[in-house]
Amino acid sequence: MSDNTGNTFLALLTGAAIGIGVGILYAPDKGEKTRNKIKKKALDTKQDVTDRISQLTEELSKTADAKKADFEQTLEKTISSMSYKADDIIVTLEKKLEELRKKNAQLQK
Repeated sequence: MSDNTGNTFLALLTGAAIGIGVGILYAPDKGEKTRNKIKKKALDTKQDVTDRISQLTEELSKTADAKKADFEQTLEKTISSMSYKADDIIVTLEKKLEELRKKNAQLQK
């Protein structure tokens, strides 16, 4: 087969498949049953997608809550650590200030 013949054949098969699909959908008796099946399948698929989105939303919410808790705990540890360091700095500065007062008092004499 040449390339053009292959494309023509593919177009014919595609057209036939579309025609058969449309024919089945609009056939009087069996088509109605088919349409009902398609409708039911579409509704089932919609429900499945809705359930999956709900499940995903729930999982993301749980993950976000866990990450928030981790962040708050890390923040609390950091603040606590900074508080201890601030206390150390204050103590050191107070010692230095006391030393400077003593030296200043000696120089004043």
